[in-house]
Amino acid sequence: MTQREKRGVQENLVIIGGGLAGLAAAEQASDANHNLRVIVMEPAGRPGGVLGTVAHEGWLVERSADCFLAARPEGVELVARLGLNDQLIGVDPRVRRALVWHRGRTVPVPRGFRLLAPGRIAGILTTPLLSPTGRLRVLAERWIARRTVGEESLEEFTVRRLGREAFDRLVQPLASGIWTADPARLGMAAACPEFVAMERDHGSLWAGEQARLRGQLPAGDAAGARYGQFVTFSQGMETLPLRLAERLRQRGIEFIQARVERVTRSDGSWSVMARRAEGGELEAYRTSAVIVAVPAPAAALMLADVDAGLAAELAGIDYAGSAIVSLGFRREDVVHPLDAAGLVVPWIAGRRALAVSFSSSKFPGRAPQGCVLMRVFLGGALDPAAVKLDDEALASLAIAETQALLGTRGCPQFQRVDRWASAMPQYHLGHAARVARIEAAVAGHERLALAGSAYRGVGIPQVIASGQAAARSVTLPG
Repeated sequence: MTQREKRGVQENLVIIGGGLAGLAAAEQASDANHNLRVIVMEPAGRPGGVLGTVAHEGWLVERSADCFLAARPEGVELVARLGLNDQLIGVDPRVRRALVWHRGRTVPVPRGFRLLAPGRIAGILTTPLLSPTGRLRVLAERWIARRTVGEESLEEFTVRRLGREAFDRLVQPLASGIWTADPARLGMAAACPEFVAMERDHGSLWAGEQARLRGQLPAGDAAGARYGQFVTFSQGMETLPLRLAERLRQRGIEFIQARVERVTRSDGSWSVMARRAEGGELEAYRTSAVIVAVPAPAAALMLADVDAGLAAELAGIDYAGSAIVSLGFRREDVVHPLDAAGLVVPWIAGRRALAVSFSSSKFPGRAPQGCVLMRVFLGGALDPAAVKLDDEALASLAIAETQALLGTRGCPQFQRVDRWASAMPQYHLGHAARVARIEAAVAGHERLALAGSAYRGVGIPQVIASGQAAARSVTLPG
């Protein structure tokens, strides 16, 4: 008997989680099988997960990510399918650079330097971020021998290849703005596989970056190149999940506001146990396939009855929390020119802010006329106490940090606190091996899949890709 003959009833799919991974999975599944009944379960009652945009009296504020990388295809291809190309905007060319806090002032990231990879000798030789010895140590990277065995942390890898000074003053703050992680625990194999491959395939980060530049960029375009690849929407990032959810509803995909408690399997089918209201009756939804697109700890609880080993692996993925305090000032109340995409702050500087994003410098329409909007990032794995502060204390801390870092004066015209407790997965040493074990365990359960940022990338394109891959693995064509 074929799989199609065994169906007997309509094929259906339950997707647990209405964030971007779950929405991408729903789109992919419905594309593959137009007869498939797809149900998306999300307790929040709104699509998009952490992606959210708030508009208030001329301020346009992102609650989490404010842009995504267009160099990967998944995001821009989804934008095109949704007919949103005309709403896509890039970072203002005038501010396509980042600043680093150094000895009481803001200093540009060396020209041509990309996270870990030096791209231009002149940029390293002239940067005031590094001492003469530190500059020479970075330039000597091309002669550092490959390491061929054992996994390294971001800190170990960077110090070995670029030196301690470059790590403390440059790489650590840049990486903290992406992962909010402890660099001594962040595994290179999972978090930065591109740079590991550079060392393996080219012998050094310098040689690997030169190869990348020759293949991808016009001559002389290394400065600001990475920031030139970031895009957002004129009306904010929430445009993407809202339009995608609208398209899915038009296709007949069902959205149910419900909190899933557990998933079980018996008699060749899955049961998803969920409550539509707090304290309400536990309902069972029978389904042919399940995609779990929620944070790993929640997935562990849901799948405990299915596979205790899998659940244990999922529960082993740590998360860190952070807070974003959005502050709006009159332009004349900010001394700094805000002539960059933002500012990152080294941990060794002893300050509480991880980074400050200059929202109204990066994108138009983010602040009323004569005002500027910035977002202050606090917390992360190295400062977990920050997220536990109340909103008033967080706002006061953010204002104090902008006064010290950017010369803001007086009270802000606008402020908003967005707290994300345990929201960022931590790709600790061993994460890549853990994900391989998780994927092997999932493969042992027919028509079960996982999706989300916990596994193979925290960026928006990677999250979309995870949802699409999950749908392909469980959807029968029809």
